[in-house]
Amino acid sequence: MSASRHELLRLLAHKSFKLGEFKLSSGGTSDYYVDCRLTTLDARGSQLTGQVFLEEIRQRGWKPQAIGGLTMGADPIVVAISVISGELSGFLVRKAEKPHGTGQKIEGFREKGARVVIVDDVCTTGASTVQAIEVAREFGFEVVGDMCLVERPEAGGRPNVETAASPAPFVSIFTANDIRTEHVLQTDDTTEIPAINVNCELCGRPAITYHPRSRCEAHKT
Repeated sequence: MSASRHELLRLLAHKSFKLGEFKLSSGGTSDYYVDCRLTTLDARGSQLTGQVFLEEIRQRGWKPQAIGGLTMGADPIVVAISVISGELSGFLVRKAEKPHGTGQKIEGFREKGARVVIVDDVCTTGASTVQAIEVAREFGFEVVGDMCLVERPEAGGRPNVETAASPAPFVSIFTANDIRTEHVLQTDDTTEIPAINVNCELCGRPAITYHPRSRCEAHKT
């Protein structure tokens, strides 16, 4: 894990992750909540978000001309990537067509046929990401990749996004379990650890100690 990626993980765990009882936009409930905007709108968090997304985009060789996503979860991510890259333009997808002016669904970069990457902050059911992909393609963009900052795997949204994005790949920077594990390590609240899968950072076997490092029986000392 790169230094910027690890710092972003720690910031998300500190600023954006909360344990408790929460109602989700999907209608379900959860014992945790991730508010990515507390990190993506933070000064340092914005820098790190742009760096980590840009690193991933370049490693995958997608070579997009622009970055975009559904307002408003994607807004700070789009701006962060655009500013850090110094070359990638940004666009935002409205949730509904603007009833006045030009009546556009897409604001910002609008070059038909351009290669673009769709981004989002959290993928739960994937509905917002799917909407952004559909609008982008309807406009005439070529979607070459799809990314989210945090994926909630238990919500089952990945198949929905992968189907909508195909043949473009779907990549999550972190899973909610990654954030939860780091949050627990930071707060030293080991009672929360059994609810998630944690492996020894040295050999990959199940961990039995979690603070300050995840270690198995053989490596606990």
